[in-house]
Amino acid sequence: MRIFHCFFEQSGTFKNEFKKLGYAAYDYDISNDFNETDHIIDLFNEIEKAYDGNNSIFDSISKEDMILAFFPCTRFENQIQLSFRGTMKSLAKWSDEQKLEYDLKLHDELTNLYNLVTKLALVCIRKQIPLIIENPYSTTHYLVKYWALPYTILDSDRSQSGDYFKKPTQYWFINCKPQNNFIFEPLELVPRKKITAKASQGGVSSQIERSAIHPQYANRFIREYILEEVCNESN
Repeated sequence: MRIFHCFFEQSGTFKNEFKKLGYAAYDYDISNDFNETDHIIDLFNEIEKAYDGNNSIFDSISKEDMILAFFPCTRFENQIQLSFRGTMKSLAKWSDEQKLEYDLKLHDELTNLYNLVTKLALVCIRKQIPLIIENPYSTTHYLVKYWALPYTILDSDRSQSGDYFKKPTQYWFINCKPQNNFIFEPLELVPRKKITAKASQGGVSSQIERSAIHPQYANRFIREYILEEVCNESN
């Protein structure tokens, strides 16, 4: 049976929708804030090992399976440019020296993430593993401007497909193509999610909460773009 491997997903949203549709699916992440992570593992380290030709988690993933990677985006999004320029409100009282030292730190983090997402794509291309990468979209998103692979699907308004947020999102399909199935049943109205999390009070961070995806959106995305045969009755 085909297995779906959800990388960098702690919430279990896509994993559980795959299961409802009768497929085996697992979440992989270094954290387990939602008690849904099946394999607590340093995926960055696994990507590096696989790229260097060493044993890694990728050895147990078949080319008949699929990886969905919700790759960390904090250094790719356009808001990070405010930090680079030192114009974030939180940096207003910083000296030029502090801002420039922070620029060096941010650029190192950006370079590391860029290397990792590129190595992830290369590992899957070489191993012929179908891969879908998800990231927010903007015209100034780093991968939009500085990556050799253009996005395959752009969802400019996720709320139109039953999500919490309008948030434009892009998807890269590597070693696979979107199915473009028709989904006929009506959408359930989903109120916009309010960000209330406070990590300092024992909850998940607002950043994690902001990245949440509604199960209805996940279910429809799976049936519209991933499954070769689709049943037009959501679970």
